[in-house]
Amino acid sequence: MNESADAWEARVAALWDAYDDHEPDAFVAAMRALAAERPAGDAVAEFELAGAYDATGYEAEAEAHYRSALGTGLDSSRRRQATIQLASTLRNLGRAAESVALLRAERDAGSDELDDAVAGFLALSLVDSGREREAVGLALSVVAKHLPQYQRSMAAYARDLVE
Repeated sequence: MNESADAWEARVAALWDAYDDHEPDAFVAAMRALAAERPAGDAVAEFELAGAYDATGYEAEAEAHYRSALGTGLDSSRRRQATIQLASTLRNLGRAAESVALLRAERDAGSDELDDAVAGFLALSLVDSGREREAVGLALSVVAKHLPQYQRSMAAYARDLVE
């Protein structure tokens, strides 16, 4: 990445750091201005703009930008973040089944430090799909990995809820 892209990303990070200092529409406007500095269709700019719309309650606008970012190409870390965020947006738009499918595919695609986030958002989408037992089982399977004791029994109970 060249120096100007690094400087641009630093300004984007600074804007996110100051999120609470902005009214929603002012935040989106500031992110739109930053995104406009990048070439048309820039995947990272689309991702950041999607996140700005998403964080301020404009899910329909966010969806289009997430899909553009994912279609244009993101590095693996941002791609996974965009997928998680798009799935959350879809859930908020009342499309829980689509969110479940997206998150299941993401869960099966690989593993990294965002695995628990994928599971958490999948559990939320399962609840919205009327599959509460499966959601609790999934959530408990994640919790079990972090317990200092009772990991085996918690994992077994989690499996029982799903089976």
